[in-house]
Amino acid sequence: MPLDRPVVCLVTDRRRLVASDDRFEVVRAALVRQAREAAAAGVTLIQVRERGLEALPLADLVAAIVGATRGSGTAIVVNDRLDVALTSGAHGVHLRGDSIPPQAARAIAPPGFLVGRSVHHVEEAREHASAVDYLIAGTVFPTSSKPSAERLLGVSGLREIAMAVEVPVIAIGGMTLERIGEVAAAGAAGIAGISLFIQRGTPPASVVDTARARFDSIRAAS
Repeated sequence: MPLDRPVVCLVTDRRRLVASDDRFEVVRAALVRQAREAAAAGVTLIQVRERGLEALPLADLVAAIVGATRGSGTAIVVNDRLDVALTSGAHGVHLRGDSIPPQAARAIAPPGFLVGRSVHHVEEAREHASAVDYLIAGTVFPTSSKPSAERLLGVSGLREIAMAVEVPVIAIGGMTLERIGEVAAAGAAGIAGISLFIQRGTPPASVVDTARARFDSIRAAS
């Protein structure tokens, strides 16, 4: 995964992308189209996070996304399901807190296979940093699904994690273009989001270009 410039990560969510139709063929087509557009826009990473899909349809979806984005430079990782990631040609796996340990994933995966993990506090980040290629830290800002301030990492928590580990830390949760400056100033290597990529009137290229420009501006000033 290229980390010489700010990381922009699309996290998929079929239920929010295609809320009106849950037929698999419709969902699959919409997700593949979204991934193709995101890759063409220069997104660094696409995390296929489609909970509730059985292994076979999930593997079919991931393989289709890998095929649609091939040659773009965008890496495809699968949320939690290492087996699906390995069999569908994905570039890596993104592990949740209840997934297998990163060290175990490394022991199974081939060389060059990306391993990432979600973290929610600095102790968790320190524990897993040595075995991963990147961490996704959150929830940074309130979201519709996680509105409680008591459970938020916040910008200060994000900064603490970014300062504590040497691997790239990607911020997630309530990401908007207006908040990118705060995230960059906290030391994050990039942003990840769902809603950020499904807003009407905001094409993926606009998200990617704006995010990288704001990260570069903060880095140049520091």
